[in-house]
Amino acid sequence: MPSKTVRVAVTQHEPVWLDLAATVAKTCTLIAEAAQAKATLVVFPECWIPGYPAWIWSRPVDFDLGVKYVENSLSVNSPQMRQICDAAAEHGINVGLGFSERDGESVYISQALIDDKGSIQMKRRKMKPTHMERTIFGDASGDCLASVVQLPDDGPRVGSLSCWEHIQPLLKYYTLSQQEQIHIAAWPPLDPFVDGSPGFWSMSEQGCRNLSQTYAAEAGAFVLHCTAVLSQPGIDAMKTAGSPIMGSPVAGSSAIIGPDGRILKAAESGSEQLIIADLDMSLVTKTKTFADAGGHYSRPDMLWLGADPTSKPVVRISKQSQ
Repeated sequence: MPSKTVRVAVTQHEPVWLDLAATVAKTCTLIAEAAQAKATLVVFPECWIPGYPAWIWSRPVDFDLGVKYVENSLSVNSPQMRQICDAAAEHGINVGLGFSERDGESVYISQALIDDKGSIQMKRRKMKPTHMERTIFGDASGDCLASVVQLPDDGPRVGSLSCWEHIQPLLKYYTLSQQEQIHIAAWPPLDPFVDGSPGFWSMSEQGCRNLSQTYAAEAGAFVLHCTAVLSQPGIDAMKTAGSPIMGSPVAGSSAIIGPDGRILKAAESGSEQLIIADLDMSLVTKTKTFADAGGHYSRPDMLWLGADPTSKPVVRISKQSQ
């Protein structure tokens, strides 16, 4: 197969905080802008819709914001999701979407891959919400273990993980073992690390980008490192002023990472912008001739991974009762 060049667009934008309709409208606008730039794929950060619930890191309970958050989260079978799918089809572009998924009265950190015909080819939930995220979001079941998707017209194979799923070795291996070529790494707004602070470097802008670069080197895949912007209106909406996490404006830190882990392109500033790059897919092949962790550089006779991608609903009717 001849090598192909794939143009991608990584968003670095701010959602319209806690406003489903307005953020969906902004999503469709960005889809159109990426398509106008001739991108094949455009990607969005973790919980882009309706924005990441930053207040959870400063106070575990806020009933008013909790209700508003659920009410403005995105259901998969909804007019708002249909609007996004229609935008993908209208502009002929594939979309990697990060969103808070509403399922009944529960919400989950989710990702979807929508193809250029407007069909959802993959939808997954974050395996385990991280720390304070568990005050808002539920766990995934087997739907966490979503398949890597090949884009239409013999396009690249695209996989997705969210935030600190990039420190989950087994989940990472499950994903990269599916011959992934482009990886969407979705992140929330990321504060820069402050020397001497009690916080974790691994939670900072620098640490999280390092995790994405590590994933690129491990998978031998391009990584689309996608973060959100947080400005004063978001801080005011979520009442996080003064908090050590997302308590002051946060610049975006999105980037495009090569399959050997190097930064190929980063944002020109921390403000809103699309990061556009042409990916030479032959670089994936070149990298994997040295080390293909899911192929020739593995030893399944000694080490292997077991996985159960079956979803486990809360009510399961036994066959004997049918």
